[in-house]
Amino acid sequence: MSALEFPSLRSLQVLEAVARLGSFGKAAEELSISPSAVSHQMAALDSELGIALFHRSGRSIMLTDAGRAYAEEISASFRRIESATRNFTKKGKSDILNIHSVVSLASQWLMPRLARFSARYPEIDLRLHASGDPAELRTGNVDIDIRYGTQPVEVGIAVEPFPPEPIMVLCAPSLVEGANGLRSPQDLTRFPLIHSEVNLYRWQDWADDHGVTLNMDRGLRFDRSFMSINAAADGLGVCLESLVLVRQDLKSGRLVAPFGLEGPRINCHSLVYLRSRARTPKIALFRRWIEETLAADAASASEIDVGGTGVIHTQGR
Repeated sequence: MSALEFPSLRSLQVLEAVARLGSFGKAAEELSISPSAVSHQMAALDSELGIALFHRSGRSIMLTDAGRAYAEEISASFRRIESATRNFTKKGKSDILNIHSVVSLASQWLMPRLARFSARYPEIDLRLHASGDPAELRTGNVDIDIRYGTQPVEVGIAVEPFPPEPIMVLCAPSLVEGANGLRSPQDLTRFPLIHSEVNLYRWQDWADDHGVTLNMDRGLRFDRSFMSINAAADGLGVCLESLVLVRQDLKSGRLVAPFGLEGPRINCHSLVYLRSRARTPKIALFRRWIEETLAADAASASEIDVGGTGVIHTQGR
């Protein structure tokens, strides 16, 4: 037998059964073949390997030391194959897609939409991990990373920016009600500001753009946008966030946009993956789904009530 040849799988199955049951006859019964077929298989295996596997005396057989050691290895291999097959069929999915994302986008935007992806592609099993640190794609543990901010140019890494995201003023409905409600940029001097300290566009930028002076030393401060959004929804102040992150809260009425949905458009999030895996089906499908979902969100802007006056916003982005 040359180094590149292996015994037939059938002969190895017969050897495993004979070693386990201790009898050609019992092995033949279990495998639904004749005892003579078992004997011929073992004789052929002896010849292939060039080593005697059995001591034969009349009708009795006994494994040689070499035969016992070989049979034990073969049996262990079959158990591993059986276990792998059982685990594989239990999963019931063709592919596992490991996604890493910054926390706020994962909780505010991605999680409410993942059911749609799973419904469209039931053969792909999703795994979502969220943290503030970028994932190391080259380890193979993560297929796609959704990151925030400007991404450095790296050899072998593809970066697909999300469309520019409108940044807007947001608050609970209670803050726009009544005669003293929030109506104009100047009114913000009377309301506590909520600061998202890692955002690319902050309150100082907004104040400069609108020609107002705001007290930047006061107000709640968070290092995650979803915390700022929830604080604003609870009526604790006014936040400045991306429409991508607050679309669901605007639709549900938890938040209102007192100055409308238009605002400075910032490239905030990016889809990042290995260039060498761009055409892998699970990655290509997720990239296309992200693009379609963002486009659908933009087209559905007419469904959002900006709050305050009850005016419906009708412009897409």
